[in-house]
Amino acid sequence: MRSSPLPPYFLILLVLLIHCSIQVSCFRFNFPTFEKDDEKQLILSEDTTDIEQNAIQVTPDFSNGIYIENKSGRSVHKKPFRLWRDSHTIASFNTTFVLNIEKKTSPGGEGLAFIIAGNSTLPPNSEGRWLGIVNSDPNGSPVVAVEFDTRKSDDQDLDDNHTGLDINSINSNASVALTDFGFNISGGRDLRVLLQYDGQNLTVRVNETLVLSQRLDLYSYLPKKVFVGFSASTSNETQLNCVKSWEFSRTDIGGEGNLLSVSWIMIPVVILVLFIGVLFYLYRRTGPIEEDFEGAQRNIEDEIRRSDFAPKKFRFSELKQATGNFGPNNKLGKGGFGTVYKGSWGNKDVAVKRVSKKSNQGKQEFIAEVTTIGNLNHKNLVKLIGWCYERRELLLVYEYMPNGSLDKFIFYDEKTSMFIATLGDFGLARTIHEKEKAYYSTVEIAGTPGYMAPETFLISRATVETDVYSFGVLVLEVVCGRKPGNKSEQNNYNNSIVNWLWEYYENGNITAAVDSRMDGNFVENEAERVLILGLASVLQVLLGEIDPPEVPQERPSFVWPAMPPSFTQMDHSLKGSQLNPFTEPAVR
Repeated sequence: MRSSPLPPYFLILLVLLIHCSIQVSCFRFNFPTFEKDDEKQLILSEDTTDIEQNAIQVTPDFSNGIYIENKSGRSVHKKPFRLWRDSHTIASFNTTFVLNIEKKTSPGGEGLAFIIAGNSTLPPNSEGRWLGIVNSDPNGSPVVAVEFDTRKSDDQDLDDNHTGLDINSINSNASVALTDFGFNISGGRDLRVLLQYDGQNLTVRVNETLVLSQRLDLYSYLPKKVFVGFSASTSNETQLNCVKSWEFSRTDIGGEGNLLSVSWIMIPVVILVLFIGVLFYLYRRTGPIEEDFEGAQRNIEDEIRRSDFAPKKFRFSELKQATGNFGPNNKLGKGGFGTVYKGSWGNKDVAVKRVSKKSNQGKQEFIAEVTTIGNLNHKNLVKLIGWCYERRELLLVYEYMPNGSLDKFIFYDEKTSMFIATLGDFGLARTIHEKEKAYYSTVEIAGTPGYMAPETFLISRATVETDVYSFGVLVLEVVCGRKPGNKSEQNNYNNSIVNWLWEYYENGNITAAVDSRMDGNFVENEAERVLILGLASVLQVLLGEIDPPEVPQERPSFVWPAMPPSFTQMDHSLKGSQLNPFTEPAVR
C-alpha cells in the first residue's frame, strides 16, 4: 500500500511547536546513587567532602573519631540555575533526597542541611553549631537552608532532633521537633526528604509525612542565580553525615506572564501527542512495518536514557526470576493492556506489568510511558521503578501495593486502619486492535464495564471527558459502597450506579445513598458535596471553594456528539431531559 502525503497542517504545526520549544529551558538532574565519576558534576569542599560507599560524605567518614571532630563540609551541583526574573517571577522546584545520619558519640552533633546559596564556597570556621551554612560573619554570602539539627547548641535550638528553615543565619525562622512524628535524625536509618517550593510556599515531607510548611519569598533573600546542595558539620560531638541519593527539578521561568509560562510547560506535551499522531497516521496509511528488533531495542534504550529521570533498566531474565517465570501463583490481575505479576527484587516486592502482545502499545508509546511516568513522584501515584524491552516483550516494574485493590475494602469487609490510596496505570487508556482479525473495523475497547462513558463505545477511544466520567463513578462507588454495575441484576436501568443515584437525587434525598455501613456517622453536607461531585465532576465542589452546581432533577438522555457542558444556565421551565438546546449539559 502506498503512503499518502502527510497533511500540510501536520508539518506546519510541528515546525511551529519545535521552534517554540527551543525557548524552553529546564534545570534538572537525578543521582539514584553516587559514584566517583559523579564528582565531575559537583563542587565538593576540599579535604572534608567526598563520595564514598555510594554516598556523598558531606563531612569525613572515618572509623577513628579523631578525624571527624570539628569538621564542616559542603557539596553543591556544579551548575547554578536562575531562581527569579526581574519581574519577580520566581521559579518553583521539587527535590527529593535520602539522608542517613549516624551519631558516633552520645549525644551526636551537629547536623546536615539542604542549602540554596549565592556562593558555592564553604564558609571558613563553619563547623559545630554553624552546620556549614554560615559562620559568625554577619555579612556572609546569602543562603537559605532547611536544617536537620541533631544537637541543641543553645537556647534558640528547639531540641536535638528537629528540622528548621534558616535564612542567612542558623537561628531558624520556623522549626519543628521530628520526635513528634516518630523520626530520629541521627538514628542511622534512611530518611527520604521531599522539599517542594511553588514560588510562595515551602513544604518539607519526611518519609511522605508533612512536617513543615512555611510561606517564603526567595526573591527577597537570594540573588538571581543560585547553587543547590548540602552542608553539614560536627563538633567535639560527632556523626556521619551522608546523602545517598538526590533528585532535583526546577520549572521554567522564561517568557512573560502566567499564560505563557503554562504554554512552555505544555509545548513538549503537545509535541509528544503530535508525534504519536503522525506515527499513527503513517501506520494506518502504510500498514504494519516489520522492524529490525535489535535496532529497535537499541533505539528504545537510547531514547529512554535521554530522560534525566529515566528509571532502572531490567533484564528480562531478572524479571522472569523475580516473578517465578511469570507463574500463575504470582499473578495479581489482568487488564486490557496486559497481565500484572508480583515479583521479588532485592529486598522488596514489586509489581511487573507484562504488556499484552495484542496491545497496540508500540515502541513510541512505551517510551512515552516510561519517560513520562518515570518523571512523576507523588504519594498518590504508583511509582514506576523500571522497564525492560527484550525478546519483543515490553515490561514495566512498579512499586508493589501490599493492600491490593480498593474494592476489597469496600465490598468484602476487609478491616484496616486509614491508609493513603494510590493511582496506577493512569493515562494509559487506549484502543486495542486485535491484529489477527481480518477487518480493521473490529476493535476491542480497553476498560472495565461500569466505569466507561457511553460515548466510548461510539468513538472507540478514551478522552479527557471519559476519564472524568470514570473518576465520577469511582467517587460514587466509594461513598455508596456499591459496585458500578452488576450483570446479574435484571433491571438494566438500576444496574448503573449513576442511574441508581440519580433517582435519589431526583427525590431530594441524595445522602440516603451513602453506604449503609456508615450507620449515619458522617457529615451530611460533606457527603452531599462528594456525591454531587460524582454526578457533575466539578472538582471545586469537593474542595468547598464553590457551591455545588445545579444538576437536573432527572437524568438527561445521552446524546452524541455532546453539547458544550453547562450546569449554570439551566432552563428549569422544562421537564425531564427536554433542556434548552443551547445549554444542554453533556452528562456522561
